[in-house]
Amino acid sequence: MSIKDILKLDDDSIIKGCLKNDRLYQEALYRKFADKMYRVAWTYAKDEDEACDILQEGFINVFRKLDRYKFEGSFEGWVRRVIINKALEHYRAKKRKEEVIREYNEHQTLSTDDLLSGIQAKELVNMVNHLPEKAAMVLKLYAIEGYAHREIADMMGISEGTSKSQLNRARGLLRAKINKIDGGE
Repeated sequence: MSIKDILKLDDDSIIKGCLKNDRLYQEALYRKFADKMYRVAWTYAKDEDEACDILQEGFINVFRKLDRYKFEGSFEGWVRRVIINKALEHYRAKKRKEEVIREYNEHQTLSTDDLLSGIQAKELVNMVNHLPEKAAMVLKLYAIEGYAHREIADMMGISEGTSKSQLNRARGLLRAKINKIDGGE
């Protein structure tokens, strides 16, 4: 049987073929509903890429959950609900991600602002210059010059892990000095 022949069958016959994992029936089901379901996905998406993602992931769920369809009511309506649920999952995941990023950024800004509130740039440079030599060098190369740990390791003749630990050491020592000035300790 060809795809064209399968597309002429009723939904129940196509579903039964899909449940037997017959690729032709699965392709026929997709072809039969993809355009309509793309329009549904597009309704809930911010752009074409997101609509395509929702459609693709939605159809994956359709095929995974097809055995749950009870052959009652409109199959197209059932597929539509699966696509809408996938769109809602996308929305919730996107909101969670945005919230986490926003909270992280707010925390970072507050932490940095709190630490640096009473310190002049000249004082900060002086503090960095009074850090242990290796830690200060790694901090400057990383934070000011923008080098990666691998590059710093090559330049200084140390391991990448040492570069990372020296950066953490420098940050910790600097934080302690700043807290001491601000009366935090």
